[in-house]
Amino acid sequence: MGTDSRAAGALLARARTLHLQTGNLLNWGRLRKKCPSTHSEEFQNAFLLQLRDCIQKTLNEWSSQISPDLVREFPDVLECTVSHAVEKISPDERDEMKVSAKLFMVGSNSSSSTKNAVDMACSVLGVAQLDSVIIASPPTEDGVNLSLEHLQPYWEELQNLVQSKKIVAIGTSDLDKTQLEQLYQWAKIKPNSNQVNLASCCVMPPDLTAFAKQFDIQLLTHNDPKELLSEASFQEALRESIPEIQAHEWVPLWLLRYSVIVKSRGIIKSKGYILQAKRRGP
Repeated sequence: MGTDSRAAGALLARARTLHLQTGNLLNWGRLRKKCPSTHSEEFQNAFLLQLRDCIQKTLNEWSSQISPDLVREFPDVLECTVSHAVEKISPDERDEMKVSAKLFMVGSNSSSSTKNAVDMACSVLGVAQLDSVIIASPPTEDGVNLSLEHLQPYWEELQNLVQSKKIVAIGTSDLDKTQLEQLYQWAKIKPNSNQVNLASCCVMPPDLTAFAKQFDIQLLTHNDPKELLSEASFQEALRESIPEIQAHEWVPLWLLRYSVIVKSRGIIKSKGYILQAKRRGP
């Protein structure tokens, strides 16, 4: 692995952008077994470790497959993926599948990353359109509450993607009744769902439930940690996989988690992560 990681380190030292795809995690038996069955803080900690393990294993597999031609090219954009784990949806089975995604922004970010993430997900899965995309609440500075102004640029981009037929339905995550109402009144294309984290709210708030029922918004539950991928944890994964790299130069921009479900049977056929990171510097 030493030679492999040196080649990967040399590529990452010259590249500006990294696209990482885990492929179908159902093919990674060891990782699948790590997913716990409880819905507590223990679950969330295990979830974070599993995600970091996914990133590290993808980096390790990719490093072992680097071709001499790639090292000679030193591309500006690196596609880090494991070819045998990638599964595209065939046109014949597309109508039988529901393709959903949840998008997590990491740190301060441009709303144009939303389109970038959706385009990459469609390309990875071999589809023209995602059936639903939920956007996690974008991060805010410490002590600053999430406001409509924080959400608007991301929602505008999601609306554009619906209008261009890249997404069918769009939803939100962790909005309270006031935040959801403000977004609903302002938005041209209304949210069709809102996820609620039951780790912090054991019972659905009555005012949120009443508002969602009145305007036909589906309330869903989730167990995602508040911060799914931090800059520090991503850099640690890079450092452990590729010791030669200047990990502190790399910053994750967004993380997208997708799932492909067989509609008639309700089973998950495929799930995975896609992320984009940029290298700081001149």
